[in-house]
Amino acid sequence: MLMAVPNPSINKKEYIITQIVHETPDVDIFYITPLDNQPLNFDPGMFVMLTYVSTEPKVEITRAFSIGSSPTTPVLDFYIHMIHGQLTSKLENSKIGDKLLVTGPYGQFRFIPSEDKKVLFIAGGTGLAPMMSMLKQINDQSTGTDVVMFYSVRYPNEIIRKDELKELESKIKLKNIITVTRESDLPWNGERGRINSEMIRKHCEDCRERTVYICGPLEFVKAMKQATQELGINNVKVKADVWG
Repeated sequence: MLMAVPNPSINKKEYIITQIVHETPDVDIFYITPLDNQPLNFDPGMFVMLTYVSTEPKVEITRAFSIGSSPTTPVLDFYIHMIHGQLTSKLENSKIGDKLLVTGPYGQFRFIPSEDKKVLFIAGGTGLAPMMSMLKQINDQSTGTDVVMFYSVRYPNEIIRKDELKELESKIKLKNIITVTRESDLPWNGERGRINSEMIRKHCEDCRERTVYICGPLEFVKAMKQATQELGINNVKVKADVWG
C-alpha cells in the first residue's frame, strides 16, 4: 500500500461480519457492518487496516485492504485473496457475526469525482476493489464521470463482480475491457494477453486526456506505468496503489 498520510478522521472501531461470498476459486468477499452503524468517512481508493482478534490465546493479526464499497453505505466490503496466510487462515474459519477491528482510512490513492471528469482505470486481480468503490460512488452520486477501465485476470472464472460490472456499464458512462492472460478450456470471447500500451490505445484513443488510476501487484503496476509513459501520458496524471 501507499504510505499513509495524517488524517484526523482515523479511528479504530468494531465491525461484525454480515456476509461472506465465495466470489471466485481464490477470492472471498467479506461484508462487514459497524456496530454503531455509522458510515466510515473515506474517499474511494483508500484502504483500512483490518484486524482479527482472538482472546484465547491472545492474538491480533492486522493487514491492509482496499475498500470495495461506496462511501455512501456503512457496510464495507473487501476482496480478499485467500492465500492461507496468517490472517486469511483465520478468515477461512470465520462466520457471520464474528467481530473484526477496522482502523483508518489511510492512503493517498483517492478519487475525487469533482476533480476527475475523464478517467482511465487499470486493475489487476483484487486490485479491482478500489476501482469498484470509485465506480459505485460515480453511480450513487450521478457524477457523469467518463470511465474507461481495463481489468486483467488470469482466467475467465477469476473475474470479480462480473454481473455487477455489467450492470454498472448500463447505468454509468463506463467502457470496461476485461482481458485474460492465460490459456484454458474456459470459454472467453474478450481480450487476451497482458495489458500494454497497444491494447490501451486500441480501446482508449483519448487516454492522454484522462487521469489514470492503477492498482495491482508491484510488477503489474510497474508495467502499467511503463505503458502510460509509452502512450505519452503525463506522469502527474498517473496515480497508483500497490498490494502484495
